[in-house]
Amino acid sequence: MEFISGHIADGPGTEIAAMTDHLFLSFVFLVAGVISVPLATRFGLGSVLGYLIAGILISPILAAFGVDVVAIQHFAEFGVVMMLFLVGLELEPKRLWEMRARLLGLGGLQVVLTALAAMSVAMLLAQPWSVALAIGLVLSLSSTAIVLQTLGEKGLLQSDGGQSSFSVLLFQDIAVIPMLALIPLLALPELAELAAGGDHGSGDHGDDHSGDHGTELSLVAGLAGWQTALVTLGAIAAVIGIGTLLARPLFDFVSTARLRELFTATALLLVIGIALLMALVGLSPALGTFLAGVVLANSEYRHELEADIDPFRGLLLGLFFMTVGAGIDFALLREGLLPIVGLTVLLIAVKAGIIYALGFVFGLRGAALWLCSLSLAQAGEFGFVLISFTVANAVIPQGVADQLLLIVALSMLLTPLLFIAYERFVLPRYAASEEREPDVIEEKGTILIAGHGRFGGIVNRMARAAGFRTTVIDYSSQQLEMLRTFGFRVYFGDASRPDLLHAAGLAEAKVLVVAIDGKSQITEIVRHVTKTYPDVHVVARAVDRQHVYDLYAAGCRDIIRETYDSSLRAGRSVFEAMGYDRPAAERMRDAFSARDRRSLIEVADLYDPTVPAHQNEPYVAKVREMMETWEEELRGEMDIAAAGK
Repeated sequence: MEFISGHIADGPGTEIAAMTDHLFLSFVFLVAGVISVPLATRFGLGSVLGYLIAGILISPILAAFGVDVVAIQHFAEFGVVMMLFLVGLELEPKRLWEMRARLLGLGGLQVVLTALAAMSVAMLLAQPWSVALAIGLVLSLSSTAIVLQTLGEKGLLQSDGGQSSFSVLLFQDIAVIPMLALIPLLALPELAELAAGGDHGSGDHGDDHSGDHGTELSLVAGLAGWQTALVTLGAIAAVIGIGTLLARPLFDFVSTARLRELFTATALLLVIGIALLMALVGLSPALGTFLAGVVLANSEYRHELEADIDPFRGLLLGLFFMTVGAGIDFALLREGLLPIVGLTVLLIAVKAGIIYALGFVFGLRGAALWLCSLSLAQAGEFGFVLISFTVANAVIPQGVADQLLLIVALSMLLTPLLFIAYERFVLPRYAASEEREPDVIEEKGTILIAGHGRFGGIVNRMARAAGFRTTVIDYSSQQLEMLRTFGFRVYFGDASRPDLLHAAGLAEAKVLVVAIDGKSQITEIVRHVTKTYPDVHVVARAVDRQHVYDLYAAGCRDIIRETYDSSLRAGRSVFEAMGYDRPAAERMRDAFSARDRRSLIEVADLYDPTVPAHQNEPYVAKVREMMETWEEELRGEMDIAAAGK
């Protein structure tokens, strides 16, 4: 497909000219993305807004070279298909079944109510009911690409609000299928007559796609309704069969070649093949690949598939977002700036309001409710497809379609700003208002443990088994409720608060174990306790070697690196695998540990937490000096240990 027209002359240089045009186009998109996205991310705007801005910036260049932005956009939309495949890989069928209430209830009601609301506004603006209904259907959909990409980047996809948003998006993808069946029934007689005469309007979008649907390959064209249903069910069964029966033998066979690129090609073959099958039977390719991902969620090849597909997904989605920005018709926007911007803002407000009300009914509260409402308030990429489909089927006039395309694009452009507003205004407010009051600590033990996760939990169990009384503080109410069912004495609270530590009996405790997450919080607790309660023995969890120096400078002398002992055990296992017996391997491990601990203390005295390590000249000089002699001396010590001397 030629994305640039009018610049390739006939003659022997045609192929070279075509290649040059395509290379230039690729170069323009890559430069725009590489520059804009890091800048947008650095300023806290997110990658999606960076891609959209990049598209806006390069739109004059694309227009000057006659680039068919819509054609590129439809190609890049395959990134959405890949993204839903990857999302499916993260879901097991059991989890999908657990989402059914919000998927059908919240998602279904959102589509219906939003379509009716948009239809009402369109009819108030003097549109016929059929045109208004088509507009309502278009605007009821949200952007799967932008929402899932942004939720994933911000780590919100697994939250309650994120999962609810995903449920609604999944239902919307399913709803596209009946919409495509309904839209041709809404054709206007006058537009149908023009269509019969070959005149679909002069707009670019209508010309680009008006003829596509008549020449598409289809397995259900001309079939009766019951036959179409059987073929559709057969296609879904085929997808499930491919995932459960064919995928594993196929990847087993391909893996024998031991070629990474062949495995990548097979992963792409699987996704593209399923998407093609879904398209041939009139279903959403994204829905089909999502189903395949769910089926493969328990496969041993799941992580390999994720690693192979994700780069293509990221590049195509980035390209898609740039085409959305580049496709904004600024000339039309200037002509009707206030009405179009006003309708876009009205769309976002009405859609967010509907989702907010429905989310409340379905049990969402607080920040999760706002996240779901704001994240789904825009129109979506499937709107572009439906708009061109309505024009091709004589449902919406081209002039209305052009304005509708602009509203869809602008709403998508504003979505990253809604996420920013959520993070900066909504989330802090609810984090403060919904903060649970600390528990009243009635029984105080001689050992105080801050944090009961995979680190502090083991310490607590060991201390209790030895007969010591412990007091555990943790900031995860969900974790604490689970622990209380097993009879543990645990309390909710933020251990970084000095008043809470005092209330927990720190002044009477003999030992404080700091096992919470977060380097800076651990260091601050240690600094406060070593100065305020010098008689309390502090055992602090260190995240890494650099954190050891921070804790040492804060006054702690009993520092435990969280993965250090397990790493020593792994090293001992390596020695045994290399032929040493268990006693020799243990002596070699102990020799390494002793040398490593001595070196930590020697360097820690020179460490200054207020100066970056690479700018601390005495520290750097000592490390370099130790590196020159450390390995040679250690090798001698380990040789002696291995010999049992």
